[in-house]
Amino acid sequence: MRRATLTLTLLVLAVAAASRAGAGGFDARIGAFFPRGNETLFLDDRTLYLKDGAPLEKSDFYGVYGGAEYNQVLMNNVELGISLDGYGRTVDTSLAAWTRPDGSEIRQSLKFSQVPLGVTIRFLPTSKRAKIVPYVGGGVDAVFWNYEEFGDFVDVFSPDCDTDLGCPVVPDHFKSNGTAFGFHALGGLRVYLNRDFAIVAEGRYQWAEDDMGEDFAPNEPGLINRIDLTGATFTVGVHVRF
Repeated sequence: MRRATLTLTLLVLAVAAASRAGAGGFDARIGAFFPRGNETLFLDDRTLYLKDGAPLEKSDFYGVYGGAEYNQVLMNNVELGISLDGYGRTVDTSLAAWTRPDGSEIRQSLKFSQVPLGVTIRFLPTSKRAKIVPYVGGGVDAVFWNYEEFGDFVDVFSPDCDTDLGCPVVPDHFKSNGTAFGFHALGGLRVYLNRDFAIVAEGRYQWAEDDMGEDFAPNEPGLINRIDLTGATFTVGVHVRF
């Protein structure tokens, strides 16, 4: 949490610096997020749940990603960007090791979302008059995330569990959220159609992880469940210079 607070402080300072800078621009983009899918949460999900009868995979969480960015020229060939993006995906699953007494599936949904608020320093090694402008950059993020599981589950702690009939199936809703410190690296290309309007293609890789609490906190002392917020994004969009 302290690292996330530091990130937000840097964002505020960046906004203040940008307000005193030179020419600016605005980007709007949309694409896809491809989570890395490591750490406790995704490893557990792969053993607990099925999607369409097959083990759950990290690719099942690939989803739409998009957002907007305000950027300012700090000096020749260097920009500061302040961005807000979002991703969300809901996956319908069934339990891998359990079925109902009649053999039907026990179904639930897994919902994963995140909203990175970031600051980027971007280097553009061309002149202002160039029609095709490649760039690279990097920065820091405050990643606001949420993870939920809701639907029907097996209550293995119920005193009504029976050797032959199994355990009761009950509806439930589990949730955890937080804010994680992260950082990213990116590269892209702007193709200017005129002086002030460009088509943009960008690839970005984000690194972030966080501890899970609330309904996903382990019962055993010393154990920590973690959520992996790391992954790649690929987007296309527009850049307007003003």
